Amino acid sequence: MDREVAMGFSGLGAGLRVVVTGGGRGFGRALAVSLGREGAEVFVSARRFAAAEETAQAVRRVGGRAHAFECDLADPVSVREFAEALGEAADAVDVLVNNGAPYLDAGGFLEATDEQVTEVIAAGAAGTVLVTKAVLPLLLRSARPDIVTMVSGCGEYGNHRSDAHEAFYAAKSAQAGFAEVLSKRLRPSGVRVISLYPPDFEDADPLGPGWDEARGTGEALGARSVVDCVRFAIGQPRDCFIKSFYFEQA
Repeated sequence: MDREVAMGFSGLGAGLRVVVTGGGRGFGRALAVSLGREGAEVFVSARRFAAAEETAQAVRRVGGRAHAFECDLADPVSVREFAEALGEAADAVDVLVNNGAPYLDAGGFLEATDEQVTEVIAAGAAGTVLVTKAVLPLLLRSARPDIVTMVSGCGEYGNHRSDAHEAFYAAKSAQAGFAEVLSKRLRPSGVRVISLYPPDFEDADPLGPGWDEARGTGEALGARSVVDCVRFAIGQPRDCFIKSFYFEQA
């Protein structure tokens, strides 16, 4: 039996309205294209509109519906404008994927500039909170609202294995704490808050010829497997709430 049919993934995205922040490249782009291929209507944001539009075009090429938006998560005004534009494009959304958060590896704690530290924490921590706050009214109009946050292993207590800068660790720890309390407070409203804590993982092109087999080599985690985790979690019946995904790191 086909793996995706066996796991209940076939046609998962059909009819879903999914918002993906940080969707201009990397995992956000891969997830947007994957869900769009299955029939989801995808709303992609990126700091640069051109990057968001490039992903939107990729979604359209695989048969999905897509909309592109500019959103700088470090700028509260940009976040508000994104939410307003999103509200004009859709009267409700089903899934918000908090994926946008700039990575920082400046070669050492003291080597990062104050501006880099501020931007990373502002976008990853405050930006995630502000986007969720702004999009929540649209989610509450859905019969199946999910909030998915790509926290990363850097937000897992005691994790020290990534080469990421300490400011990135700070932003991801803030995301983890936010998701934890949000899950408790939104659950009575029927909103599932799902967090993923993957280690640094291999990326893959969702439009490449090897995407169907694009999983990690050896023991290294691959982007396709992380995409499958998101699809599995949001595809579960409403009485099944997979709160968190934790991964062993090789």
